[in-house]
Amino acid sequence: MVTKKPKIGWIGTGRMGYEMALRLAKAGCDLTVYNRTRAKAEPLAKYGAKIASRVTELAACDLVFCMVSTYADVKEVVAGKGGLLSQPKAKGKRRTPRILIECSSISLEGSAELREILAGHGTRLLAAPVSGNAKVIKAGKLSFVCSGPRAVFDEVSPLLKLIAPSASYVGEGELARIVKICHNVFLGVVIQSLCEITVLAQKAGVPRHAFLDFINQSVMGSVFSRYKTPALVNLDFKVTFTPALLRKDIDLGLDAGRKFEVPLPLASLTRDLIQTMMGKGMTEQDFATLLLQQARASGIELKPENVAVSDGLA
Repeated sequence: MVTKKPKIGWIGTGRMGYEMALRLAKAGCDLTVYNRTRAKAEPLAKYGAKIASRVTELAACDLVFCMVSTYADVKEVVAGKGGLLSQPKAKGKRRTPRILIECSSISLEGSAELREILAGHGTRLLAAPVSGNAKVIKAGKLSFVCSGPRAVFDEVSPLLKLIAPSASYVGEGELARIVKICHNVFLGVVIQSLCEITVLAQKAGVPRHAFLDFINQSVMGSVFSRYKTPALVNLDFKVTFTPALLRKDIDLGLDAGRKFEVPLPLASLTRDLIQTMMGKGMTEQDFATLLLQQARASGIELKPENVAVSDGLA
């Protein structure tokens, strides 16, 4: 357990990372934040966070969170030239954090390589990817899935709970990565299925808001179907997760399927539909724009219904 106020570093203040770091800052943590585009991190200063100009400024922290887009980004900020581990050791002074809590969606192989790199510098890794988006974080409903040394998980759990109410420990090594990959494959398959049935109901004459109200109150409703309802009803596709990032995660799932010899036919079809959407230029909005592709394939053009509907997060 954390027995004193640790010095915490944070790498990455994109849509997710900013909101996660904000919760630590608001909780009064001793927090230093780095982002490659410094301006994206600077608003955290008014909540007490210190803003670093270089990632090496986090090397003396007790523990560091990392939340970036890809493994290439993780490896660059951690082990690249000028990265977190690049500081020469000084006599009597630690130049690497004791623990790295890595929250990005990366492959099993990348995570294992990262763990080995960190071990060579005396730093332990907790793999801690998350379920949710910026809106979910604001609502206090984010979830961590964690793997690595149990003692590390137990030590940092109080900090995880400042960010999210749920943190599941699934075992040693990189097991959290496969859980997160499975989660995001499921995410892709579910949104495509939800788009298909919503368009089917509408083409038969049922307004989208009425159909989704029924689904959300039925045994098939979920946190996910509820918080995607405003986008599907009113066609507000402000980005929570891009098609490119979803495609990346489904590709990771398909790679895992090949490695473990598990057929993933629905995931494969969904991946092709996402690729088709991207090929048509639908890349800059939320992945729920799959709804528009499904509607056009069904011979209809959708319009916003302009109905006030709940996202279930309030």
